Amino acid sequence: MKTFTDASLALMHFHQYYECYDLVISDIMMPEITGFELAAKIKEINPTVSVLLMSASNVSNSEVPKELPSITTAIVHGFIQKPISYEQFIRIIGNRPAMPKEKVVKEDRDWE
Repeated sequence: MKTFTDASLALMHFHQYYECYDLVISDIMMPEITGFELAAKIKEINPTVSVLLMSASNVSNSEVPKELPSITTAIVHGFIQKPISYEQFIRIIGNRPAMPKEKVVKEDRDWE
């Protein structure tokens, strides 16, 4: 797991290590680009990665496509409403599309 507070740094890191990721979680509201824009760029680099967006705003999973019709489930696989309990978080992550079996994540790769 790797965390970032800067979307452009996260995108640069993802571009370099895209094969190590099967899930990206991002807030919707960020200073430089939105989570939706980040998700679209991530999917351009690696279309197989799952993307979950989160927000403290009161938007439900079913409202995301209505609010932003250009964002499809092919780009964003789910929405997390903050605050969220650990149990809810694990349930949401477990319900995302499965990682392709041929994809191998290297646990020992140096990401720094």
